[in-house]
Amino acid sequence: MTEITDLAALRRAMAENAERPEGPARNARAEQLLAAAEGLNVPLAVIEALGHQLSVYNYSSEKDKMFVPFARLLRLWDERPGDFDAYETHSLHWVFKWMSAGMLDQPHIPLASIEKWLGEMERRYRLAGYSERAVRGAEFSVAAHIGDLARAERAYAAWLAADRDEMADCHACELYGQGLWQVERGRDAAALTAWRPVLEGEFSCAHEPHSVLAASLVPLLRLGRAEEARAHHLRGLRLVRPMESMRAAYAEHVEFCALSGNEARGLELLAERPAYFTDTGHPRSRLDFLAVVTLLTDRLTELGLGDEPVPGPAGRAWTARDLAAHARTEALALAERFDARNGTSYVGDRTRARMARRPLVDRLPLGVRTPRPAPAAPSAATSPAPAAETSLPALLAEAHRLADTLRPEAVDAWAAVARAAGDGELAPADRALIADHEAMSRGPEGAEMFERAAELYAAAGDPGEALAARARGAYFRALRGEPDTALARVTGLSEEVRALYAAEATGVRQTASVLMSRARILMHRARTGAGPARDAEAAVREVPALVEGHGTPDEGDARLVARVAESWGMLAELAGAAGDGAGAAELLRQAVAEYVRAGVPWCAVEYEVQVAALAEEAGDREEAERALRAALEHGGPYVEPAGQVQLHLRIAELTAGRGEVAAAAEHALQATHWADRAGESGTSGAWARQRLGGYLLRQGRCAEAAEVLESALADLRAETHGDGSVVQARWWLGDCLEELGEHRAAAEQRLLAADIARHWPEQRDHATLAHLAADSLGSAGLVAEADRAYARAGELWRALGDTRLLVRSLRARAWLALREDAGTAEAEGLMAEAVEVCEEALEDAADSRALGGLTRELAQTHRQFGDLLAQAGGPGGVHFERAITLFGSLGPAGLHDRTAAELAAAELATELGHPEEVAARARVVLAAYENADETDGTVRTRRAEAARLLGTAE
Repeated sequence: MTEITDLAALRRAMAENAERPEGPARNARAEQLLAAAEGLNVPLAVIEALGHQLSVYNYSSEKDKMFVPFARLLRLWDERPGDFDAYETHSLHWVFKWMSAGMLDQPHIPLASIEKWLGEMERRYRLAGYSERAVRGAEFSVAAHIGDLARAERAYAAWLAADRDEMADCHACELYGQGLWQVERGRDAAALTAWRPVLEGEFSCAHEPHSVLAASLVPLLRLGRAEEARAHHLRGLRLVRPMESMRAAYAEHVEFCALSGNEARGLELLAERPAYFTDTGHPRSRLDFLAVVTLLTDRLTELGLGDEPVPGPAGRAWTARDLAAHARTEALALAERFDARNGTSYVGDRTRARMARRPLVDRLPLGVRTPRPAPAAPSAATSPAPAAETSLPALLAEAHRLADTLRPEAVDAWAAVARAAGDGELAPADRALIADHEAMSRGPEGAEMFERAAELYAAAGDPGEALAARARGAYFRALRGEPDTALARVTGLSEEVRALYAAEATGVRQTASVLMSRARILMHRARTGAGPARDAEAAVREVPALVEGHGTPDEGDARLVARVAESWGMLAELAGAAGDGAGAAELLRQAVAEYVRAGVPWCAVEYEVQVAALAEEAGDREEAERALRAALEHGGPYVEPAGQVQLHLRIAELTAGRGEVAAAAEHALQATHWADRAGESGTSGAWARQRLGGYLLRQGRCAEAAEVLESALADLRAETHGDGSVVQARWWLGDCLEELGEHRAAAEQRLLAADIARHWPEQRDHATLAHLAADSLGSAGLVAEADRAYARAGELWRALGDTRLLVRSLRARAWLALREDAGTAEAEGLMAEAVEVCEEALEDAADSRALGGLTRELAQTHRQFGDLLAQAGGPGGVHFERAITLFGSLGPAGLHDRTAAELAAAELATELGHPEEVAARARVVLAAYENADETDGTVRTRRAEAARLLGTAE
């Protein structure tokens, strides 16, 4: 560690320490620096070191330690104010506010002492000539904390009425506090209005928008603005994660999870910060954290997960039920300490109310992998007493209703009838329906059970339904791999049912059922190549001919309408197999219409999906999207989770293709939710998250996109999803991290992606990723690593014949070389190589487009060469002249670049003391824009700069 020998070295060390992550290590270093400062025998060194120590304590979990350095600073001020420079004088008065809040957060500090301190703060601010705005803000905080609402309202009004001066908190922090008060008074919408400038980026600081994003979560949920709450959670959590001092804000994210059906994610957050359970330096934020831990674990217990293991304080294993009891006890004990100090019950009342909050939405998909925990099976000892059984007549009536309307729940309803009836008396027809539905529930393995149903139908006096049951059994035999036996059986059954129908011994419904089973068997044979398509088509057409020959079936007779619909679907399949896509699509639409008319739209889902596939093949993306949206609408709750995933993903792709990226993101989000529900988090869920991350990035929502993409990459596997999807996810994540200023992490993602892409036959992606990684490494200050990455990219660009990007890599390396302070020779050499490469390519340019692009690149290279030499203190004028000439050769397309080069040359001439050249170049720029568009921002900027330079020269 560098020895501290003077004030300059101390300041460098404190600046380095300030950049370290919040936490005990940074605090310990601040203590070492104070000791070093005391050895310098320089009063200002000690003052600055105390201020640094106070600052790092304030932004850590050891806030209780900041009172000692502040007391020492105040004593030094009172004894020798002349030792403080202007900055430290300002800082001393600034941290008075920290002391007020800090005292309030420590329940062992008496309220009388806090009130006395407020008076002292007011006196000192008045002596220093400051506004009372900060004092009234501090008074408001005290009154609001103890629940003196009348005083809080007065102080709040006085705070806002007082003049803002240099002691006022920054705009972002003030708006945060004002919004909190609106929430406290039940005015959620007003709070969000107050916070809007912070949320939209107009105001920010070290802790904002971090705190505002967290505080906005519950108000947004209460207002029904769930989508905004989700976005604020993903964006805000990323900000507070690395900041140890933001336990209260972190707790609000855990609370959001507990209130939005994301209990599993709440547990993940608890596991990330185990120290938050026990850090005692800031009791008030520990109270907040323990209250929401109680809320979350109570919720888990309510869901039947009380005995499940959960993360908790180190040293023992915890179940949700145990942790709930522990956290409640600790939280209430802390609240009681605050209330005893304050002389009110306000903190305890608010804590109990917070722990008792109820979920605000059942399940809010977040886009990250957060499968909902499954409730544990109740034990015999804890199972609630069963509710009174529904009567058998009621169960029968419901089962008949569901069967007659073709509801998927009919199978379970008849099973419930069977359980309720036991061996008791039931009509043979009802026993037949029980057997029939049980057979259907078993699929091909239930083929023989249909015989039992047939016997019961016959006993009930319904020979047609008995034949229909046997026909269903025959179809199941075909599915089981017995197509010949099945066809022989159903042929005989068809002849029998026709005879019965002709004799008016059975109805249209039973006859159509047998004929449909025969059509299904023949279709199955045609699909497998065991029978001709013409036989299948003839059998299929018999069904609608029979049904429609006796008039259009009543809409109440869902079974007959469904038979017709299924027939059109089979004919569509045959048309598609024969290459008639348009005819197939039209038949499928007819089938959909019939199912909807029958009141069973969920049966149309498969056909709408087929319509979408045919439309995509025909290039009609609009029709494809319509059909898929209709499938979602028709299917409703009957579409299986895995089907929901695929439907939403396909709609997302189509929607994004027409530029509706926000809508695409919503469908991708729904796909992630259904993938978790389907138990496919690591397969289709990872793919959906990858797509969602890309859509969020396209909207500029980089923090949210980064969270989602990191979650996706935890499951994306080249062998499952393809290495292209992994590369794309890392590429997008790198773009997000670069935009967020996390340059080192961005470089890591880009290099990982490049390492996969280097094995691909086509190397352009590899080159692009290497170049992007070099950009990130350079931004992170890793000069040597960036140079190597640019060199790697340059070799690839050279091999690909991409002169433009090769030249850019060389220019970037030249600037890096200049940063190394090793002289300009290497930098000049690289820039000269870029010029040479570009000139050689210009000689070989084959068309005007290539010529124009290379001319611009060469001009830009000369411009940068001039800038580089000027920055290094060398003569760059020749390169500026060359750049101006080249940009000028591009005509109007090169105007702005040419004038920029002229102004850069003029700046250089100013530094060299050549006013005539400065004036001449300025006049050239003004002349270039003599008749230019006044509304063009670049024109206005160039004119203003030229006028300034001309004035300076003259």
